[in-house]
Amino acid sequence: MKLMKTDVFISGGGIGGLTLALKLVQRGVSVVLAERMSSPPSTYKGELLQPKSMQIFDNLGLFDKIRARSNELKVLDMLELSSSLKVLDQSFMDYSVLPGKYNASYMVPHEELKEMLLHAASEFAHFHYLNGTACKGFTSHAALLQKGKKAIEVEADFFFGAEGRSSVTRKAMDIEVKQTTYNHHFLTVTFPRAENFTDGKIISTYNRFLGLFPLPDEKVRSVYLIPQGDYKTLKEKPISHFHKLYTDLAPVVDGYVQQLDDWKKIQLMVPIMFHAPLYVKGNKAILGDAAHAVHPMAGEGMNMAIQDADILGELTADMLETGKTDLGNLAWYEKVRYRRADHVLQLSHLAALAYSFPFKPVSFIRKRTFERMEEDPILHFKQMLNVSGLGMWKENVRDRFIQGGLMPVRPTALPADFKELKYFTKEDDYPWKVEGLL
Repeated sequence: MKLMKTDVFISGGGIGGLTLALKLVQRGVSVVLAERMSSPPSTYKGELLQPKSMQIFDNLGLFDKIRARSNELKVLDMLELSSSLKVLDQSFMDYSVLPGKYNASYMVPHEELKEMLLHAASEFAHFHYLNGTACKGFTSHAALLQKGKKAIEVEADFFFGAEGRSSVTRKAMDIEVKQTTYNHHFLTVTFPRAENFTDGKIISTYNRFLGLFPLPDEKVRSVYLIPQGDYKTLKEKPISHFHKLYTDLAPVVDGYVQQLDDWKKIQLMVPIMFHAPLYVKGNKAILGDAAHAVHPMAGEGMNMAIQDADILGELTADMLETGKTDLGNLAWYEKVRYRRADHVLQLSHLAALAYSFPFKPVSFIRKRTFERMEEDPILHFKQMLNVSGLGMWKENVRDRFIQGGLMPVRPTALPADFKELKYFTKEDDYPWKVEGLL
């Protein structure tokens, strides 16, 4: 058996695990990261980076590299169509209502982002990446790994699990989660797009939903909602049926989606939601999908993992740097992240419900809500702030009445300096840095 020693062991080499590793090694912390997969997975992984994630990557020195290999999304175009596919309403989710540098989202190929993070972390001698290596469990002081026939034991001060929904670390912490399932699934696939098709689109009728999110290199990632259980029946139809599902709703993809010639290229995505009751136990912590699985409607899963990694990495580095390694200090990570993650989970859940039920009254309410959200500057800013991750400003009763048309919209625009007061500050993100707290 091979024995290794390090400050921090990370199980899982996805975006969350690699972001955490880079954050730590840049602060001089030694890290061993084990990634079970030896080649890129075939399943869909997140590609939409929200403004808070770009702020974090900016602090890690990767903003320009990521932006250069991304498609910038300033606007998300929301179209509600009639049964005859005529436009009933068009509204916009506009990131430009966010003041400052981080006022856009970015679509980046998932594996390219992983490579950027891995390359940046690998420049540090105290980073050790074990590819094709599975974490099988833990003793009180070590992680037990398997790489082929070779057993590896890694002793560390801290053990962090970023393995995804089926987390070995969460199991070792004896944490159980209760999953929420939905009455729908998604088809998802990437295909070519027109050069001038660069803004995101969400197109819906009372019983259909299509999301289109342009990637760089003239490609577009798509998600199409189907009723739970319909996948098998759909696959029995010719691929031209799939093409028509898309071109009916989005003529902009006509001539491009037809380049998909096999159902095997189209993946089924099954949405679930859960939130672990705690993130920390002893010298172990979980992040990303190991801690919280979110409905994909708002594209928040990967971003939540990045934000977890930022807080957990900063805290751990500070604990090691100051010598204040009392395990009780790890609770700061959960104190900062739990409430924020729960808010995003609930927003994504509500968005999912808005498109889940194929009834015309639901479509009417959805149309009214988005109209009012765009017309009312406060509602629009709240929506974009909460989605961005840059801050959190919950809706109140008056907001709900305005959305429902029971109260008039507020036409007065919010000044930039007021908006910035709603952003998370360094003290909000890292409260233990306040004198005497750590």
